[in-house]
Amino acid sequence: MDIDQSLIFNLVFLAGIAQIALVFGSLVIPAMLNWKTELAKVSLLIKQMFWTYAAYILVINLCFGVLSVFAIHELLNGSLLALLICGFIAVYWISRVLIQFLYFDRKSFPKGKIYTAGEFALVVLFVFLSIIYSWAFYVNSVS
Repeated sequence: MDIDQSLIFNLVFLAGIAQIALVFGSLVIPAMLNWKTELAKVSLLIKQMFWTYAAYILVINLCFGVLSVFAIHELLNGSLLALLICGFIAVYWISRVLIQFLYFDRKSFPKGKIYTAGEFALVVLFVFLSIIYSWAFYVNSVS
Protein backbone atom coordinates (compact mmCIF):
# COMPACT_ATOMS: atom_id res chain seq x y z
CA MET A 1 0.00 0.00 0.00
CA ASP A 2 1.52 3.33 -1.02
CA ILE A 3 1.28 6.60 0.93
CA ASP A 4 -1.80 7.86 -0.98
CA GLN A 5 -3.65 4.58 -0.36
CA SER A 6 -2.67 4.60 3.29
CA LEU A 7 -3.83 8.21 3.64
CA ILE A 8 -7.25 7.61 2.08
CA PHE A 9 -7.75 4.48 4.21
CA ASN A 10 -6.92 6.44 7.36
CA LEU A 11 -9.14 9.36 6.36
CA VAL A 12 -12.13 7.14 5.51
CA PHE A 13 -11.66 5.37 8.84
CA LEU A 14 -11.55 8.76 10.61
CA ALA A 15 -14.65 9.83 8.67
CA GLY A 16 -16.38 6.68 9.92
CA ILE A 17 -15.50 7.45 13.52
CA ALA A 18 -16.66 11.05 13.01
CA GLN A 19 -20.03 9.92 11.64
CA ILE A 20 -20.55 7.57 14.57
CA ALA A 21 -19.66 10.43 16.94
CA LEU A 22 -22.09 12.65 15.03
CA VAL A 23 -24.86 10.13 15.72
CA PHE A 24 -24.21 10.25 19.46
CA GLY A 25 -23.88 14.04 19.39
CA SER A 26 -27.16 14.29 17.49
CA LEU A 27 -28.98 12.78 20.44
CA VAL A 28 -28.72 16.12 22.31
CA ILE A 29 -30.01 18.24 19.42
CA PRO A 30 -33.73 17.73 20.21
CA ALA A 31 -33.23 19.16 23.70
CA MET A 32 -30.90 21.95 22.56
CA LEU A 33 -33.32 23.10 19.87
CA ASN A 34 -36.42 22.50 21.99
CA TRP A 35 -38.05 20.14 19.51
CA LYS A 36 -40.74 19.06 21.98
CA THR A 37 -42.16 22.57 22.27
CA GLU A 38 -41.69 23.34 18.58
CA LEU A 39 -43.33 20.10 17.46
CA ALA A 40 -46.29 20.66 19.80
CA LYS A 41 -47.43 23.30 17.30
CA VAL A 42 -47.90 20.83 14.43
CA SER A 43 -50.35 18.02 13.74
CA LEU A 44 -49.66 14.50 14.94
CA LEU A 45 -48.98 13.30 11.38
CA ILE A 46 -46.38 16.03 10.79
CA LYS A 47 -44.78 15.25 14.16
CA GLN A 48 -44.64 11.54 13.32
CA MET A 49 -43.19 12.23 9.88
CA PHE A 50 -40.57 14.57 11.38
CA TRP A 51 -39.43 11.95 13.92
CA THR A 52 -39.40 9.28 11.21
CA TYR A 53 -37.19 11.42 8.96
CA ALA A 54 -34.93 12.31 11.89
CA ALA A 55 -34.57 8.61 12.73
CA TYR A 56 -33.78 7.73 9.11
CA ILE A 57 -31.06 10.38 8.99
CA LEU A 58 -29.60 9.15 12.27
CA VAL A 59 -29.55 5.54 11.06
CA ILE A 60 -28.07 6.48 7.67
CA ASN A 61 -25.28 8.44 9.39
CA LEU A 62 -24.64 5.49 11.70
CA CYS A 63 -24.55 3.05 8.77
CA PHE A 64 -22.11 5.26 6.85
CA GLY A 65 -19.90 5.32 9.92
CA VAL A 66 -20.10 1.57 10.49
CA LEU A 67 -19.35 0.86 6.81
CA SER A 68 -16.37 3.20 6.91
CA VAL A 69 -14.91 1.62 10.04
CA PHE A 70 -15.69 -2.06 9.55
CA ALA A 71 -15.80 -2.42 5.75
CA ILE A 72 -13.10 0.03 4.79
CA HIS A 73 -11.30 -2.39 2.46
CA GLU A 74 -14.54 -3.10 0.61
CA LEU A 75 -15.24 0.65 0.35
CA LEU A 76 -11.89 1.27 -1.30
CA ASN A 77 -11.34 -1.84 -3.43
CA GLY A 78 -12.11 -0.21 -6.79
CA SER A 79 -15.24 -2.26 -7.43
CA LEU A 80 -18.37 -0.79 -8.96
CA LEU A 81 -20.17 -1.21 -5.64
CA ALA A 82 -17.39 0.66 -3.78
CA LEU A 83 -17.52 3.43 -6.40
CA LEU A 84 -21.29 3.78 -6.10
CA ILE A 85 -21.39 3.68 -2.30
CA CYS A 86 -18.62 6.27 -1.95
CA GLY A 87 -20.33 8.39 -4.60
CA PHE A 88 -23.64 8.14 -2.75
CA ILE A 89 -22.04 9.11 0.57
CA ALA A 90 -20.22 12.02 -1.10
CA VAL A 91 -23.45 13.33 -2.70
CA TYR A 92 -25.25 12.92 0.64
CA TRP A 93 -22.72 15.09 2.50
CA ILE A 94 -22.29 17.62 -0.32
CA SER A 95 -26.08 17.99 -0.34
CA ARG A 96 -26.03 18.58 3.41
CA VAL A 97 -23.50 21.39 3.03
CA LEU A 98 -25.57 22.99 0.26
CA ILE A 99 -28.76 22.72 2.35
CA GLN A 100 -26.97 24.42 5.25
CA PHE A 101 -26.18 27.51 3.18
CA LEU A 102 -28.79 27.61 0.42
CA TYR A 103 -31.97 26.39 2.10
CA PHE A 104 -31.95 26.85 5.88
CA ASP A 105 -33.37 30.14 7.14
CA ARG A 106 -30.34 31.53 8.91
CA LYS A 107 -32.47 34.14 10.71
CA SER A 108 -34.12 31.29 12.63
CA PHE A 109 -30.85 29.85 13.94
CA PRO A 110 -30.52 29.98 17.72
CA LYS A 111 -28.29 32.77 19.01
CA GLY A 112 -25.33 32.36 21.31
CA LYS A 113 -21.72 31.27 21.28
CA ILE A 114 -22.50 27.59 21.89
CA TYR A 115 -24.81 27.47 18.86
CA THR A 116 -22.36 29.37 16.66
CA ALA A 117 -19.53 27.04 17.71
CA GLY A 118 -21.76 24.01 17.17
CA GLU A 119 -22.77 25.14 13.70
CA PHE A 120 -19.14 25.86 12.80
CA ALA A 121 -18.04 22.42 13.99
CA LEU A 122 -20.84 20.71 12.08
CA VAL A 123 -20.12 22.62 8.87
CA VAL A 124 -16.41 21.74 9.12
CA LEU A 125 -17.38 18.10 9.67
CA PHE A 126 -19.81 18.07 6.73
CA VAL A 127 -17.23 19.65 4.42
CA PHE A 128 -14.58 17.16 5.62
CA LEU A 129 -16.94 14.24 4.93
CA SER A 130 -17.82 15.66 1.51
CA ILE A 131 -14.14 15.90 0.57
CA ILE A 132 -13.13 12.50 1.93
CA TYR A 133 -15.92 10.55 0.24
CA SER A 134 -15.45 12.49 -3.00
CA TRP A 135 -11.79 11.52 -2.88
CA ALA A 136 -12.74 7.90 -2.10
CA PHE A 137 -15.07 7.99 -5.10
CA TYR A 138 -12.19 9.24 -7.24
CA VAL A 139 -9.79 6.57 -5.87
CA ASN A 140 -12.34 3.88 -6.72
CA SER A 141 -12.87 5.33 -10.20
CA VAL A 142 -9.19 5.10 -11.13
CA SER A 143 -8.57 1.67 -9.57
